[in-house]
Amino acid sequence: MAATFIVDFENFFILIILCLFSFLCYHFFFKKPNDSEGCDLPPSPPSLPIIGHLHHLLSLLLHKRLQKLSSKYGHILYLRVLNVPIVLVSSASIAYEIFKAQDMNVSDRNLPTNEGSLFFGSFGFVTAPYEDYFKFVKKLITTKLLGPQALERSRGVRADEVNQFYLNLVDKAMKKESVEIAKEAMKLISNNTWKMLMGKGFSERGEVERVRGLVAQTDVVSKKFFVAAVLRKPLAKLGISLFKKDLVSISCRYDELLEKSLVEYEEEHNQSSEMLDVLLEACQGEKTAECKITRNHIKALFVDFFVAGTVTTTNSVQWTMAEVLNNPKILERLREEIDSVIGKTRLIQETDLPNLPYLQAVVKEALRLHPPAPLGLRSFREGCKVVGFDVLAKTTLIINWYAIMRDPDVWEYPEECRPERFLSSSQEDEIKEEVLKYIPFGRGRRGCPGSNLGYLSVGTAVGVMVQCFDWKIEEDKVNKEEGRGTMTLTMAHPLKCTPLLRNPNLLPSIL
Repeated sequence: MAATFIVDFENFFILIILCLFSFLCYHFFFKKPNDSEGCDLPPSPPSLPIIGHLHHLLSLLLHKRLQKLSSKYGHILYLRVLNVPIVLVSSASIAYEIFKAQDMNVSDRNLPTNEGSLFFGSFGFVTAPYEDYFKFVKKLITTKLLGPQALERSRGVRADEVNQFYLNLVDKAMKKESVEIAKEAMKLISNNTWKMLMGKGFSERGEVERVRGLVAQTDVVSKKFFVAAVLRKPLAKLGISLFKKDLVSISCRYDELLEKSLVEYEEEHNQSSEMLDVLLEACQGEKTAECKITRNHIKALFVDFFVAGTVTTTNSVQWTMAEVLNNPKILERLREEIDSVIGKTRLIQETDLPNLPYLQAVVKEALRLHPPAPLGLRSFREGCKVVGFDVLAKTTLIINWYAIMRDPDVWEYPEECRPERFLSSSQEDEIKEEVLKYIPFGRGRRGCPGSNLGYLSVGTAVGVMVQCFDWKIEEDKVNKEEGRGTMTLTMAHPLKCTPLLRNPNLLPSIL
């Protein structure tokens, strides 16, 4: 409760300061542009003088605040923050139309970046414009890291980590110790990510703890950086730079850690990473390189992988287990499927997932209810029409994935966990193609390239925990209150429970 009060006060203080500066400097800096005159813009909720709808963006549960706005005023809305125009979309059909007709037009995020920073900075892949560098890295990611063939080549790496994940839980069960699911999942996911990127595990225990600590801290402050980035241009005219000290501190710590790891990789010859080799060739100006990049581009890309990959996947594992533990019938059916397909003498593997349709459905349903990133951010390069409304060039597009996947107009019983909705192949085809309503990893050219790995990671982690252990929780139900003040969907109260070994004779996977 105290932590919530502190964050609320901080946001309120920022709002007051912005109001004062805006009031004093409006006529000099923030006059509303006349580009919208004569345009048929989407409907707009009531706004405050000068700052527009800024107070909504400062909400601690932004996706829910925007969901309420859309429920009251419409599925497509025009918002204004100072002089920054925003279009908010909370409808599956409208999102579908945008990605069908305007995908190239909304392929940029166009966020002001922080020069030289490895996170939310000018070297990042996540914030890069849809140009040569972005295309080069996305192609590289697909062929060398996250595409089907690349994932098959690295399957052994992940299997080793799943075995260790299982053994860690066995140790907890033998000692009758409680487990924080997110911490154990973070170990699994971060170890996998590091090995896939660097071709080896962490060189020392302190290194892995530093990475996990940095990733956790970055997730906590990501909401601040998002607001600061949206407001950076207008605030720069007043000489205001929000949260720059936090950003510089985090970036420097990432730089120190990753530079050390890159030097070790270049000096040692007993490790190999296809992707890192190609990146270093491009950095060193090799003639065969498709794109010239710098060392900071490599480090910023790795930061993006850790922030966008490990935190979101960890959260998804935790949310999925929360839904399973809160629904005994789902847990029972899941165990029956796993026991009948795999048996009780070996550990679940990634290659088992295609034969476990109910497990896949459980994961998809958890992702529907708790998408890793509840909001999608894009920018319109050029002006266009969307469902009959005018949208101006350089307008920020916010798509509320969370609201779309809980829309009662397109989902039956949207607030309930019902994995069965994903078992019908015909319905799944409809979900994917006819109406864009199942979108946990975004869509279009800037959709998440790690969706395949996400499904594999969540499926195997949850499969191990269901197959091998009973779980004792302190309360009758898991508290599913959402965490406040972050851009990813976190649990306010980490899921803690005690594992009880089900199959003492079960053997880890052997490839």
